[in-house]
Parts: sequence; structure tokens; C-alpha cells
Amino acid sequence: MKLLVGLGNPGEEYRATRHNVGYRVAEAFRRRHGGGREERRARSLVSRCDLGEGEILVARPLTYMNRSGEAVAALLDLAQAGPADLMVVCDDLNLELGTLRLRARGTHGGHNGLRSIIETLGSQAFPRLRVGVGPAEAEVPHAEFVLAPFRRSERARVEEVVEAAADCVERAVRDGIAKAMSRYNAPA
Repeated sequence: MKLLVGLGNPGEEYRATRHNVGYRVAEAFRRRHGGGREERRARSLVSRCDLGEGEILVARPLTYMNRSGEAVAALLDLAQAGPADLMVVCDDLNLELGTLRLRARGTHGGHNGLRSIIETLGSQAFPRLRVGVGPAEAEVPHAEFVLAPFRRSERARVEEVVEAAADCVERAVRDGIAKAMSRYNAPA
């Protein structure tokens, strides 16, 4: 893996929302691995982390979620990498809060950020880690649910989830996707 992209929406008003859990995982990973100052490059905030096995670009797109593909394409050019060298971290409102679901490839599953990336790259063949932020409340529209902050009663759990997701990314980098999947994916 050469590139880790945490999906979210730019701006302080979105920082604590469910949709920005990907940003938070990228930030946690960057902190752990000595990522230097973030620079604005390739329509994203980018830093470099060295895990000993090589350098990884850690990025948080500055495009809104539904245009994530534009930033990811620019980031792949910057990293001189292809989709298989990428890992995307995003929220999933259909998974229970704290559930991690790592896949080597797959569909967008209704997630607009993943949809944008798949459409822009013309490929589903990139690893992605979905972080459960749900379940979505039936009476609340999905967009409203993911753009709302976590409830006070969920905040401590969210911090644990972000750290576990960063652990999962680290395991995928060091040991490969298959080993990380067997360790972190919850039973279906």
C-alpha cells in the first residue's frame, strides 16, 4: 500500500459527524506513525508516514464526499500508484457502531464517496475499510443521519473504534489484507 485515504467532508462544521470517521482514522494513523505537517496537494491534505517497510501517503480529501474520486485520482497520480496500492477508509451507516469491514475490492454499497471513486477510477479493485457508524435510525433520512454528530453517549466508543480501525490499517500494511480481514472483520 502506498496511499491511505480517509474520506470525509472538509470544514469544521463536519469534523465531529459520522461521515467524517474516515478522516479521523487517517488522522490517528498519521499521528501514530510520525506523519509530518500536512500539505495541500492533489486536492487533499497530505502527509507522509514511514512504517519501516516504506513510505505511505496519508490523505484527507478537500473535496466533498460525493466528489472524492477527483481527489483520489489526483492522489494516485501524486503517489505514482494504481488502485491496488490504495486503501480507502469510510463510514458505513448500515453497520453497527464499531463494526469494521475490510475488503480487498467491492461495490460502493450505496456510499457516495466510494461511488465517486469507483466511477472516476473505472475500477472496484481497491481495498476499503468500512467503519460502522450505525445503525441508521429508520425515521431519519440517511444524509441527515451521517451529517449529524455522534451522540454524547457514543463519543467514548467512537474514540475506541477510530483506534481499532487505525490498528486494522496498520495490520493490512504490515501483514496484508487477508490477514487483517481475518483479524478485524466481524462475522456477517
